[in-house]
Amino acid sequence: MRAIPAPSRTRLCRAGRIRALDDRGSGAGAVIIFALVFLSLAAFVVDGGLSISKRERAADIAEQAARYAAQDIDTESVYENAEGAPIRYENCGTRVRAFAREMHMTAADMAATHCVTASPERVEVEVRLTYEPVFTGMFYGGSVAVKGTAVAENRVG
Repeated sequence: MRAIPAPSRTRLCRAGRIRALDDRGSGAGAVIIFALVFLSLAAFVVDGGLSISKRERAADIAEQAARYAAQDIDTESVYENAEGAPIRYENCGTRVRAFAREMHMTAADMAATHCVTASPERVEVEVRLTYEPVFTGMFYGGSVAVKGTAVAENRVG
């Protein structure tokens, strides 16, 4: 066996260290950053879609509640040949709350749902829905409230 001189041993150790310190694992940082960016974008896409869906649902419930409140017409006035078919606007709040109960809304959302304006010719209703964001709720905390408003008018003809 041949012995390796001391200076050569040092060179071999240095070469081994250089090989050990090559660029293996250098892409791990990029992968981690890419994963975080991807998850952030996915969170905003999912929660943005949920927000749009809840806004559309609030507007839909508001339209239906306004129609339901406007269907309460004063039949006695109709029988007496009154002009048009006047809405019993005094009952608007009661009818809107009854409709909100039928839609299985939460108690807080039912309390916030109300008639904005009511007259014998038209009814305007505002509906509030609250929801918990899926991903961004971890950062912002708490629930998000969306509102929908709709008008139902009395038209005879």
